[in-house]
Amino acid sequence: MKIKVGLTIGDPAGVGPAIALKAWRMLKSGVELKIIGDGFVLEKAARLLKIRLPGSRIIDLGNVERGKFSFGSSCAANGRASLEYLDAALEMLKNGVIDCMVTCPVSKDAVSMSGKRFFGHTEYLAEKTGSPETVMMLLNDRLRFSLLSRHIPLRKVSASLTRAVIDKNVLITAKGLREFFRIKKPKLVFCGLNPHASDNGLIGGEEQEIFIPAIKAINRREGFPLVAGVLSADVAVSKAARGDFDCVVAPYHDQALIALKLTGPESGVNLTLGLPFIRTSPLHGTAFDIARRPALADPSSLADAIKLAVKCALNRKKV
Repeated sequence: MKIKVGLTIGDPAGVGPAIALKAWRMLKSGVELKIIGDGFVLEKAARLLKIRLPGSRIIDLGNVERGKFSFGSSCAANGRASLEYLDAALEMLKNGVIDCMVTCPVSKDAVSMSGKRFFGHTEYLAEKTGSPETVMMLLNDRLRFSLLSRHIPLRKVSASLTRAVIDKNVLITAKGLREFFRIKKPKLVFCGLNPHASDNGLIGGEEQEIFIPAIKAINRREGFPLVAGVLSADVAVSKAARGDFDCVVAPYHDQALIALKLTGPESGVNLTLGLPFIRTSPLHGTAFDIARRPALADPSSLADAIKLAVKCALNRKKV
């Protein structure tokens, strides 16, 4: 069964065009890929890489001004183009042209310069599809993380972690593990927010007052210990890396990213749970600093994001 993947190139001035072409070359025999972007930009990247442009695979929106374009520069026009690629992919999903979406990195600054409110792919796609409950799952070959909070200042994390947020996150995460990874009885572990998971309330009160009661209520409702913890983050992550748990629930962004970048940066992938379709992306940004030298751009994370999207789509069809 061939899964049709729509790949958006992200910010056209970043490494997205280069890694899209490199990933296509790595995977072309096993994936039915449509690259959604600007043909002029992709042709320019192909020339720099000295490779053939896969013309039949490109959905050319022609939305980049040729005379003003250069790799490595952030501007409003490129930010606007980034969103147009996403909108085109959403339309293709709606019409059954593609089965899933993989997104190359965008620049929040560039999108903001274009006059659009934009906090990230996850929030944009959730708003566009009317999906209020989404979860960012970050994973590599060794670990999976489900984030309780995403791109917010660290000082605001504690106030955002309510019992309702925890309950929704765990349920969506467990559903995703069953549906996309075919894990019938998932085992999750919960990271503490404070050092040593607060040492029974000595270092902060979130664990005792919010996390533990929420976990107990979830486990009672499920009828089995779906969630273990609360454990200090270092213990939770090391146990998960050893295979004791299927996913780590992390209160804040960098608890997950640091562990993933240390244990397998090349295989890191972002998977959005809670959308009506499968969406994945690589675990890195636009890399404007090397965009003019596309030979330096590593497509490994994007290639793994494409492979994961295909795997999840196939598993979903089996459910």
